[in-house]
Amino acid sequence: MSEQPLFKVTIDNITIEVPAGTTILEAARKIGGEVAPPTMCYYSKLKGSGGKCRTCLVEVSKGSEKDPRPMPKLVASCRTTIMDGMEVKNITSPKVLDARAGVVEFLLLNHPLDCPICDQAGECHLQDLSYEHGKEKTRYEFQKRVFHKVDLGDKIQLHMTRCILCYRCVFTADQLTTNREHGILDRGDHSQIATFIQKNLQNDFIGNVIDVCPVGALTDKTFRFKNRVWFTKPVDAHRDCDKCCGEVQLWMRGDEVYRVTARKDEWGEVKESSKGSTGWICNECRFDKKKVSDWIIEGPSNINRHSVISQGHYVGLKKPNETLSKVMQGRDPKLLMNIHEVSEVNKENIQLSLLERPAHSNDFNQ
Repeated sequence: MSEQPLFKVTIDNITIEVPAGTTILEAARKIGGEVAPPTMCYYSKLKGSGGKCRTCLVEVSKGSEKDPRPMPKLVASCRTTIMDGMEVKNITSPKVLDARAGVVEFLLLNHPLDCPICDQAGECHLQDLSYEHGKEKTRYEFQKRVFHKVDLGDKIQLHMTRCILCYRCVFTADQLTTNREHGILDRGDHSQIATFIQKNLQNDFIGNVIDVCPVGALTDKTFRFKNRVWFTKPVDAHRDCDKCCGEVQLWMRGDEVYRVTARKDEWGEVKESSKGSTGWICNECRFDKKKVSDWIIEGPSNINRHSVISQGHYVGLKKPNETLSKVMQGRDPKLLMNIHEVSEVNKENIQLSLLERPAHSNDFNQ
């Protein structure tokens, strides 16, 4: 059987070889850093996900070696496969950044500004996206849509007002459980995640819809309003479970376990377990095992240094692979923030940070 051919693709001036059939998003994630487009609906562990939120739009400036013509419109990187010799622009394209700001504005049209009371705050993908690509104001002058909170059983609460219709929870229930009881009802701006006639979601693995939700629409009722995520300490732990892999992340404060979740990777997706399967966890591990004695503690989790959760407890910190200098074709990124060129305030031969005294008026241009 012949090996799969490798295609060269250049993303933001960084060239990489990937197998044929790889999407632009998957290739960008192999490079990592800022080169990887953000996603809200794509989830590599769920079949059929992607292509709905449009946050991963990129510009294809060169189609391939055989056909170098650029693609006429921005494309969704999660659904577009690479061709040999393709050149893609992500953060180096003003068109992409402008389109992404527009997509974020659309996502926030009906989203409530309740981050101070939302349990997802501090680990919310929409919060990160709006901070990086959003605008300071909204042009939307109409009343936002509002839904009543719904209890989907005794452990999960649905706050549909926050939902961005990414469909992740629907795919999870469809592919992970034997009987999906919820989905999208109605059409247009009335569309909502719901169950038929207010049914409860009863399944051993239904709690995983909480882990895949990128916003605070689906929350764990056993954790709601108990604590802020940045006050808790994430710890890797495991137990022998006959239903799931039993490998979880405990969120502790002192010796108290506040919540239990699946382990996640740098893209916010559930990690592969040591048994080789996706590390989904069952409801018993998630909701019922809230004592330290129920678990074998492995140690503190590795947390991204940019996350607010990492405050005060970096573990196994390694300097990340900085891609910005490669994106800028070898130029030092500090040139973008050279205060002498930007403001021309202080004299060229003076660096204020190196002065062993307070700055004086003589240090600045008159």
